[in-house]
Parts: sequence; C-alpha cells; structure tokens
Amino acid sequence: MTLLDELLADLDAESALLRDVVAPLDAEGWATDTPAPGWDVATQVAHLLWTDEAATLAARSHLDRAPWDALVLAGTTDPAGFVDAAARELAALPPEDLLARWDDARGALAEALRALPEGQRMPWFGPPMSAASMVTARFMETWAHSLDVFDALGLDAEPTDRLRHVAHIGVRTRGFSFVTHGLPVPDAEPRVTLTAPSGAVWTWGPDDAAESVTGSALDFCRLVTQRVHRADTALVAVGPGADAWLDVAQCFAGPAGAGRAAR
Repeated sequence: MTLLDELLADLDAESALLRDVVAPLDAEGWATDTPAPGWDVATQVAHLLWTDEAATLAARSHLDRAPWDALVLAGTTDPAGFVDAAARELAALPPEDLLARWDDARGALAEALRALPEGQRMPWFGPPMSAASMVTARFMETWAHSLDVFDALGLDAEPTDRLRHVAHIGVRTRGFSFVTHGLPVPDAEPRVTLTAPSGAVWTWGPDDAAESVTGSALDFCRLVTQRVHRADTALVAVGPGADAWLDVAQCFAGPAGAGRAAR
C-alpha cells in the first residue's frame, strides 16, 4: 500500500464516521444549527461535498485546465462569500441526494488523485498541492466539520490517532497563522510535543529548541482548526513566539478566522 493509499483509507474512515451519523437524520436533524454561525448540519456536509468536487477539478487540471479556471473565475466576484454561497446552495438538496453526491465526489476525488502524474502538483486556492497534501487537507476539513456536526447533535466522537494528519498540518502552518493575521513570523521554531489518543507521543521541531508547545493532540488539533478557544485547552506554551502562535493558530486557508468564544 502506498502512502497515498494509506491517506485515502484514513480519509474514507473519517468520512464514514460523519456519514453514519447524518444518514439517519430527519429533516429537523439536517436543519440543526451547528457552532458555525449560519451553518446547519446540511451546510456542513454540503461544504465538504463542494470542496471535494473543487479538488477533483484541480486534480484533473493537468488533463483539462478549463473547468478549474472557470471555478476560480466564478469566485473572483465575491471571494469571501463564494464558498459559503456554494455550500448553502448544495445544502438545499434532499438529504439522500446530498449524501449520494458526496459519495460520488469522494470516489471521483480518489480516482483523480491516483491518476495525478507522480511529482506533479495541482493548483489550489493557496499554493499548489501534491496529491498527498490534498488528501491530508481534505482529512483535516472533514474532521473539523464533523466536530461541528457532532457538537450540534450532542455527540462525542472518540478521537483516533488519525489526528496526526491534522496535527501535522497545524505545525506546518505556524508561519501562515501569523501572516494571515498580519503579524511577523517569530524566528524561533518551537519544539511541539503532543500526546496522541493512544498515548503515543508525537514530536516536531528541533530537539534543542528554546521554545515549546506541549499538550494533548486533541486540544492542539481543535485549536488549529479553531474549534476551541485556547483558554479551554490544557496546551502549554513556553517562550513568547510559541505563546503568540497559540493565540493565532489557524491551519485552514482563507482569511483569519474569528475562532470560538471561551466557555
């Protein structure tokens, strides 16, 4: 099994958790408000569907660039509201049609990524991405939006060590977090030490770093996806740069998010 196969298997597993929760919902359940203002359960799933379809166009752009370019052009008139509007439009589909289209989109995306020539990157709304990076990003978004759905429905999802994908993106986007908030990136790279759900210890950064971030992987992943306020985590930052990072951490593309209010 290749790395891409392993990543796609993890994405399938995470997607199945969400699908199993939403599939039995009635109309009222699909209309349940989630912690994201203005987004109900249907909108959360619709957003994942839209992004999967967009990613498929990007992955196939080496064969035909026109559909991807048309999508990007459509978003230039309202960059801030374009994605939200697309999600709300898809959310109006009957739930069974929405789920069927999401199933098709996930299958098409996997096929397109496997067909991407080795070493080639695909265009995206940020920097170009490799197939592995795209799957990791889709995993991060699926996990984060699933949290919103589970929260809305009063459910607790058991965390797994698949969270390492989210944690890795969270660490890799440290510089982006500062830039998107209009702040200079601190020079000192911190040592990040996280405890996985299984009890394993994951680390990033120099062994001899003067600054550090430590805590649970779940807390870190919820923070970098802005699903929790820093004050509601047990993360510990040592050093001014590491401390500032936890205040602005954001691993998803786009403008600086408002984050969640402290509980």
